[in-house]
Amino acid sequence: MDPEYKAIYDSILDGQQNDTISGVQAAIDAGLPPGDILNKGMVDAMAEVGRLFEEGEYFVPEMLIAARAMQSGLALLKPHLIEADIESAGKVAIGTVKGDLHDIGKNLVGMMLEGAGFEVLDLGTDVTPEKFVETVQDGGVDIIALSALLTTTMPSMKATIDALKVEGIRDQVKVMIGGAPVTDAYANQIGADGYSPDASRAVNLAKSLLAA
Repeated sequence: MDPEYKAIYDSILDGQQNDTISGVQAAIDAGLPPGDILNKGMVDAMAEVGRLFEEGEYFVPEMLIAARAMQSGLALLKPHLIEADIESAGKVAIGTVKGDLHDIGKNLVGMMLEGAGFEVLDLGTDVTPEKFVETVQDGGVDIIALSALLTTTMPSMKATIDALKVEGIRDQVKVMIGGAPVTDAYANQIGADGYSPDASRAVNLAKSLLAA
């Protein structure tokens, strides 16, 4: 790996925000291709963060600071990616469902998806089924990701999928769900396309849904 990419990679793994920013700036100044800075420096680093998390070497706090470091570098790189016309891995609209105000899990999933090269539209918390429908109708969204941390708000996930069906747009988008009380069985029951137990596996799920 080139030293410029290695510096970005290491700074993300260590969660060093300032080092990530200076590393990305150095790579831009050196005239390195924005797509390579993204993939070799950031996407590869976040894939490693995901692997460390799944193996129990990293926990949510480490994953969060690595994702924040990545995001700070990505903010600097974004204009160059747009200029170079680098295609995203896909567009995901993410939100915590109606009645639920929890956002840490959702935010982490959004960061991990960005780290994997997805374009993420964060709809926030307490998102109504109508808002998700409107977002799909606006076009360009490949996946909607629904989060719930309370058993009492899980029915909002079903209500969102039902609303997509009523509007005749259910087949236009993949639906993935997650959150502490959510299970694979529940995803099957309500007709979601997939369930992820954590932010790291949400990335693999999103990739597999778009590859299908």
